[in-house]
Amino acid sequence: MPAEVQSMIIGIPREVKTDEYRVGMVPAGVHLLATAGHTVLVEQSAGQGSGVSDEEYTKAGATLTTQADIWKRADLIVKVKEPQASEFPLMRRGQIVLTYFHFAADRNLIDACLKAGITAIAYETIRQTTASGAKVLPCLTPMSEVAGKMSIQEGAKYLERPMMGRGILLGGVPGVAPANVVVLGAGVVGTNAAKVAAGMGANVTIMDINLDRLRYLDDVLPANVTTIYSDPLAITHYLREADLVIGSVLIPGARAPRLVTRDHLKMMKNGSVIIDVAIDQGGCIETSRPTTHKDPTYIVEGVVHYCVTNMPGAVGRTSTFALCNATLPYARAIAAKGWEKAAAEDSGLAEGLNIKEGVILHEGVKHFWEGK
Repeated sequence: MPAEVQSMIIGIPREVKTDEYRVGMVPAGVHLLATAGHTVLVEQSAGQGSGVSDEEYTKAGATLTTQADIWKRADLIVKVKEPQASEFPLMRRGQIVLTYFHFAADRNLIDACLKAGITAIAYETIRQTTASGAKVLPCLTPMSEVAGKMSIQEGAKYLERPMMGRGILLGGVPGVAPANVVVLGAGVVGTNAAKVAAGMGANVTIMDINLDRLRYLDDVLPANVTTIYSDPLAITHYLREADLVIGSVLIPGARAPRLVTRDHLKMMKNGSVIIDVAIDQGGCIETSRPTTHKDPTYIVEGVVHYCVTNMPGAVGRTSTFALCNATLPYARAIAAKGWEKAAAEDSGLAEGLNIKEGVILHEGVKHFWEGK
């Protein structure tokens, strides 16, 4: 092995968040890391929810072991979701954890990571500059695509009367009007939501404050999608007629802005549905609170709220492979060079560094923490 390349112990634990079926690495990633001279520890049954067997991992070069052993030995932990309370005591100083953290939604998590002294690199704040010069979030994009498409799938289901919705078919039928769908935020989630809703025949309004983005979407989306500049009065106007609302606003690393208030709900139709995809970052609806796939909804002011914090986890196989396609290059770079050199050579990866051994480095997280 070349002198500049180091050998590292990499741990892939099984996800313990409720109804989380993804896994942090697929066998192809294990194979690449193992053949590069690294030791890869995979928790037994870690890939079960994504349809990946223990045998596939061992054939790729992994060593199967326990959760406790992984957290004890691994220099780099590669996960999907933020460490859960049961994992807090397992974290240790100097350990690198690469996962979705969404710190701006959870002060207890920040506390635990600061106390443990880990180096926290968050998928959701890693940036990449495209050939055109645009700044994108490469590790967040695939899950945003999944969540955007799922938001309409779930919204259509919860509009059904047995689910306490209005009893509306999203696309309508000849002689009966389709549902009105309002999408707040025209990023990756919002665009995918609008595409699916439009494809099902709904009447779609997508709102954002970025006029260039709205112009682009106006050109590429079908005729049943209307782009509207987002301001408080416009939001109020379109919420009155909405059957389904998708909350998809994002400020990377920071808490989502609250765009919909309880007073808005009082003027909405009884049985209308809100899917708050921004719940991972605290939610963009005042009345949102985290829910799970087992108990996904609740009702406030007659409006059904769906606020599952790990929506893509329900389609574990699709999500795992989509995620690992994006995250593996970063895991390989950190394993080969150490996070400091890898971050020094890649400014986009450096933006993923949220906490370093007890110190908050990301401004969005710091702002949220100081506001406690």
